[in-house]
Amino acid sequence: MRKVVGLQGAETSHPTEPEWLDAARIASVELTSEDSAFPIEPAFRNEPPGWRAGAPGQQRIRLIFDEPQDVRRIRLRFIEHETERTQEFTLLCESNGATREILRQQWNFSPGGSNVEAEDYRFDLHEVTALELVIQPDITFKRAMASLAEWRIAG
Repeated sequence: MRKVVGLQGAETSHPTEPEWLDAARIASVELTSEDSAFPIEPAFRNEPPGWRAGAPGQQRIRLIFDEPQDVRRIRLRFIEHETERTQEFTLLCESNGATREILRQQWNFSPGGSNVEAEDYRFDLHEVTALELVIQPDITFKRAMASLAEWRIAG
């Protein structure tokens, strides 16, 4: 066996953080509700404390792009420190005049155990004009409040 150790000038490949789209610059957002102490803007920049609904029950956050975007990656993070609940979220994509569901997922929050849901999805979506996140904070229809710590999108 031939072996070489310590090659000069060898490049090591390290995965880099993707170039996240600046939602504030390229899109507008529509919300069903918002707690004034927890606005949506920090969630798109991954800055605490993130967004929280202003009313209990199902919430919709619709991100409408000024110009169609290609979407390759979406990162979502939800945090719940207080209430045990089963949350379901659905992600919809609008492209070429049609809206379709691209993702649906449930998560069980348990403040004494599992209190963070972090998801990182890879997609190959083209000419996206809008993304919509529908959050059902508790599928048993308790009066839970929806929240979102992070929603990042990369093209």
